[in-house]
Amino acid sequence: MSVERTLCILKPDCVRKNLQGEVLSRIQKAGFKVLGLKQIRLTKEEAGAFYAVHKGKPFYNGLVEFMTSGPCVPVALQKENAVADYRALIGATDPKDAEPGTIRKLFADNKGENIVHGSDSPENGKIEVAFFFPESELI
Repeated sequence: MSVERTLCILKPDCVRKNLQGEVLSRIQKAGFKVLGLKQIRLTKEEAGAFYAVHKGKPFYNGLVEFMTSGPCVPVALQKENAVADYRALIGATDPKDAEPGTIRKLFADNKGENIVHGSDSPENGKIEVAFFFPESELI
């Protein structure tokens, strides 16, 4: 196993419910190191660029709308096997399919508003972290 980076985004529903600290605490207790963290408000252009891989899919416009509906908190994370471990910690995209005790099972309302984003591969982890954090901001 190698040390990897993955991107967590505490989505607008997480911020609206004031769950940032609770979710971050669970992530840190799972052994992740926080390299960078900031609260931002995505523009439609930024959200569209970040989720460009989904452009043309039926949920794309709703996703961009949701991600620009309020502040969110991108978090750059690092640990061995970060991508797979983080995805296991957060659970399935749809909280009704998520394992008991996972972040989405505990806190998410539905597939569209599912509390957190997680990178789907080590390669995308690097790309997604770089989208929000220049290397100079990672500590």
